[in-house]
Amino acid sequence: MKNHAELLNRSLSPAQKDLVQKIAREAAALAMRAYLVGGFVRDALLGRAVNDFDLVFEGDATKLARVLARTYGGRVTVHQAFHTATWFHSNRPSTTGLDTISKSARSTRPSAQDNEAVDLISARSETYDHPAALPTVQLGSLADDLRRRDFTVNAMALCLDEDRYGDLADPLGGRDDLQRGLIRVLHPRSFVDDPTRLFRAVRYAARYGFALAPETAALIPDALAYVDKLSPERLRHELDLILDEENPVPMVEALWALGIAGSTRPALPSGDATRTRVEWMSRLPSHVNEKVEMRWMIWLMSCSEQEIRALDKRLAFTSDLSKKVQAATSIWCKLDWFAGKRPSEITQRLDKFPENAILAASICAPQGQARTDLETYLAKWKNVKTFSTGETLMKLGVAAGPRIGQILSDLRAAWLDGVIESKEQEIAFLGNIITEEKF
Repeated sequence: MKNHAELLNRSLSPAQKDLVQKIAREAAALAMRAYLVGGFVRDALLGRAVNDFDLVFEGDATKLARVLARTYGGRVTVHQAFHTATWFHSNRPSTTGLDTISKSARSTRPSAQDNEAVDLISARSETYDHPAALPTVQLGSLADDLRRRDFTVNAMALCLDEDRYGDLADPLGGRDDLQRGLIRVLHPRSFVDDPTRLFRAVRYAARYGFALAPETAALIPDALAYVDKLSPERLRHELDLILDEENPVPMVEALWALGIAGSTRPALPSGDATRTRVEWMSRLPSHVNEKVEMRWMIWLMSCSEQEIRALDKRLAFTSDLSKKVQAATSIWCKLDWFAGKRPSEITQRLDKFPENAILAASICAPQGQARTDLETYLAKWKNVKTFSTGETLMKLGVAAGPRIGQILSDLRAAWLDGVIESKEQEIAFLGNIITEEKF
């Protein structure tokens, strides 16, 4: 067991180090060993930025969570089926003691940067009643916990206890596989027990530039039959994680090449046009915030309405995402419509669609009039407004009602088409409309 105290200290921010040492001291008082496990160790050994923050304890982590809340304040959420808890804490001194303790389903895990919450995980063993099932969990040792994990590179732990601080536990050869650049499962039934590991194998291999160990790659064909047994939520979660990567393109290509994307019903699109568009996933503008949604739109943009409905059902899309995918498809499938259209006509049509759907279509559209119009709409036309308002029109004698909206629409169209180019011209244009209405 090699010591990596310096590596551990370098990889933790001062606030994180203070937090984990505080937790480790309370765990030691309960005769529980404390470890940082999995992705933290993997990325620290690779010298990469650390994003995962898994704290594992040999003992009941839910008991530790309650002690931490009593001692330092905050509240605890217990996930009893998995023997885990989330401690929502604060760096400010607490005067309330133990706050609410609730029992609920597994929740979204806080990130390593979240200084207000931390997951506390009991070392455990897992068994699977049938392929693709959620595991049955029992408390166990650190060795049990490492053996239940997906790949050797994720099955390492750094001890946080004062007497063994920085000791590396690596019983399955994870560090050697890191040095060789290999993704290796821990046992032959790994992909069958949990087919989400197929997606994670692809994601880790592409992220780090690793290869699948030959015996691991050989297990994939027999596991493909179980991919479609995954629930919509679990399947979609793994795909979302891929689309949230800095460069998901080689990951999606690997899903196609290995037959994983084609193992769902319906299969995820993979035609030539789709493959060409997917290459744009890594070239999203820096200002795009909802990159996972954007990448879903790019991937599914040429699907028919019926195909989107089927994928929506299989992957449990949110209502918002489903609408955006449909919108991007509506734009993409009618790029020829833009030829010869006035800016006002284009704006009237595009105003009905979500902005990100328009952006997705503009990114993928070939060079030409349609792409130019989409880009111009986003950069200029969508922001065009009139000086006049409904209040202005009513002061000029226009009765409240639909006619006000129509006049304002006509004014905006005149601006868009270059008929109006100044406030003075708008006033004159509006005056002509009012005069005509009176006669």
